[in-house]
Amino acid sequence: MAKGRKSIFITGAASGMGRETALLFADKGWFVGAYDVNEQGLKDLQDELGADNCLIRRLDVTDRADYRAALDDFAPAAGGRLDILYNNAGIGRGGPFDQQPFEDILAVVQVNFIGVLNGIYEAIPLLKATPNSLCFTTSSSSATFGMPGIAVYSATKHAVKGLTEALSVEFRALGIRAADVLPGLIDTPILPPGAVEAAPKEGMFRAMHPSEVAKVVWEAYHSDRLHWYVPEELAELDRASAAAPEAVREQMAGGAFFSGPTDRKPD
Repeated sequence: MAKGRKSIFITGAASGMGRETALLFADKGWFVGAYDVNEQGLKDLQDELGADNCLIRRLDVTDRADYRAALDDFAPAAGGRLDILYNNAGIGRGGPFDQQPFEDILAVVQVNFIGVLNGIYEAIPLLKATPNSLCFTTSSSSATFGMPGIAVYSATKHAVKGLTEALSVEFRALGIRAADVLPGLIDTPILPPGAVEAAPKEGMFRAMHPSEVAKVVWEAYHSDRLHWYVPEELAELDRASAAAPEAVREQMAGGAFFSGPTDRKPD
């Protein structure tokens, strides 16, 4: 039970950015709800956090009824409050668009966007009931400009970014804040072998530890900032894409930027 502590509900919590966020917030004295399809990863996380500091549960974010049930379990344990909803779960399946199985395309849309819609929609009552609550979502560096090789993944992350912007305005009337994070190359075991070693040692696509994203979630709760970039230099790409999309397109075609899914998670 939260016993008066602030609470955070995290999807994709069994590994990577979600796990690091759970560890950080527990260390800060928050009560953590950790959700994933990876049950063993959740059990390992619970062992590290302590059963009194967290609630774990398997959650398929694409199943709206399952998401609702998870929130229904979380609410009494958290004392009826939800200070941060962190929709972090996602998958990455890439390749040339014309060669991808359509089932893979739909799976990416279902997890990365429909899953986010499910979570936000079902969490609104709890977020409304909690002063200064934050609806936070993982977007991606691929939401700065459409990334070749991961076109649908990139499209879902653009959708998440656009949704966040719209809800940051709409939710003011409900007393809820909204923000997102756009991570670049995050150093987790999920990346393809050799990806970290092949990454540049500096610049916007250098490899970053997932704890850097966790720090941003913490900072976002104490800020009114809308978009967060990890590393911060990715904001330059976002601005360049808005100012001169054709120039960025030509740079992409020339292989100037890293084009792999940078924050992907396993099914």
